[in-house]
Amino acid sequence: MDILTQILLGFCLATDAFAVSVTNGICSPKITRKNVFNTAFTFGAFQGIMPILGFTLCRSFSDIISKYQHFVALFLLGAIGINLIIEAIKESKHPEGVCTSRNIFTAKNLVVQGFATSIDALAVGVSLAAIDASITTTSLLIGSITFFCCALGVYIGRKFGLLLGIRARLGGGILLILIGVKIFIENII
Repeated sequence: MDILTQILLGFCLATDAFAVSVTNGICSPKITRKNVFNTAFTFGAFQGIMPILGFTLCRSFSDIISKYQHFVALFLLGAIGINLIIEAIKESKHPEGVCTSRNIFTAKNLVVQGFATSIDALAVGVSLAAIDASITTTSLLIGSITFFCCALGVYIGRKFGLLLGIRARLGGGILLILIGVKIFIENII
């Protein structure tokens, strides 16, 4: 997997965490640098660790998966992309249910959000193992990109509102599907 694809993958995976960070910014009456750092660090760490976990788990089944690597990558990335698009459409129809907590930046809340937004990164780790990609570089890029996107997302949420977060999910979903198609085509030809 080339560096451009790894960077695009990082941005795609960061869209869910970015959208939640934007929402946190919208829902919080006061934002401190500590809130921004804790959000970005938590989401970046989960997004960086989960692909490694998926990669490691997949290595146990590498003989079976290697024959069907491009199908696995297409299926998983496509499914994640479609899920992001569906979530964005649902959220755009019912934005009133977004703010549910007064103290959005608690450690417990951030860990739950970080885990929830990184499940797709676990599946991507499986895809990366299937195509024998460099997990170290890719995970570092995913975690770093997520960190910066989420830090920015909290500030943007405070300034610009919910609509940007929905559009980020929609765009990220489309890009994940395109990356899955790209991997599939590269391995067919």
